[in-house]
Amino acid sequence: MIEREQYTPGPAGGARVQKVRGENGEEKWTLVLVRELRHSREKVWQALTDPAHLREWAPFDADGSLGRAGATVKLTTVGAPAPRVTETTVTRADAPNALEYNWGGFDMRWELEAWGGGTRLTLWTNIGHRFIAMGAAGWHICFDVLDHLLSGTPIGRTVGPDAMKFGGFQRLHAEYAKQFGIETPNWTPQAAQKS
Repeated sequence: MIEREQYTPGPAGGARVQKVRGENGEEKWTLVLVRELRHSREKVWQALTDPAHLREWAPFDADGSLGRAGATVKLTTVGAPAPRVTETTVTRADAPNALEYNWGGFDMRWELEAWGGGTRLTLWTNIGHRFIAMGAAGWHICFDVLDHLLSGTPIGRTVGPDAMKFGGFQRLHAEYAKQFGIETPNWTPQAAQKS
């Protein structure tokens, strides 16, 4: 395993925000993240659906495979101050092309497209506008960890408070906030204050 201290995330990129009006006129924000990986769609699909792989990079643990439509799976958020478990039903599992489910009240849609010799991975997730830059920074790091894992050079899962106290997270958060045209919160998470 590569030491996490040697890892530095690249600049913010590959993300955009889609804003739409809901049925009641409320503004809904969707974070869209795109990452081009040097790995086959089958390999990336396994990392998105297999509990053992998810445990290495994702911000949640799964008690079963997400690879079958209709499957009911419990997703446990990692690093939450109190246990947060979401029971979800996989609404779409079209291996190795598309995966959809709900995690903690947020719709998650993954698309895997052949790209060069690898995969273009796209994630759509609805998220509150106040937290969208934070979500982009967190998923950016998760995607980096995923890429290292699939390349055979794992750096270890970096999510929740562990991610927030990581210096690269603070930089990414500010860069994504600027890119999305939103203000960053004027606070430093407690986890970041302890580092």
